[in-house]
Amino acid sequence: MSVLFVEYPKCTTCKKAKKWLDDHGVAYTDRHIVEDNPTAEELAAWQEKSGLPVRRFFNTSGMRYRELGVKAQLDAGMTDAEAFNLLATDGMLVKRPIVVTDDTVLVGFREAAWEETLL
Repeated sequence: MSVLFVEYPKCTTCKKAKKWLDDHGVAYTDRHIVEDNPTAEELAAWQEKSGLPVRRFFNTSGMRYRELGVKAQLDAGMTDAEAFNLLATDGMLVKRPIVVTDDTVLVGFREAAWEETLL
């Protein structure tokens, strides 16, 4: 199984998730979310594969999210395409970590979900 681990290295949750992957012997390709931000097309494909609502891909606790008033934009009827385009402009807007496998996409670090999917 190929595993893409999309992270922001300074993020404590990402550090914890990376340690979990290493501790469980899960091989992965590491990708820095700011230096190599996902494209709108990648995000759309990941969202479809994950089955999650688009809102789950936003880093709602981030400063950029608040500065741009993203919640209000989403509540006002932002389309999925507009949301993906916005997410693609700044890696700090994207919820992390993201794990992309051949079959699924995990957003955020929930140990139980990771165990079920990756082990």
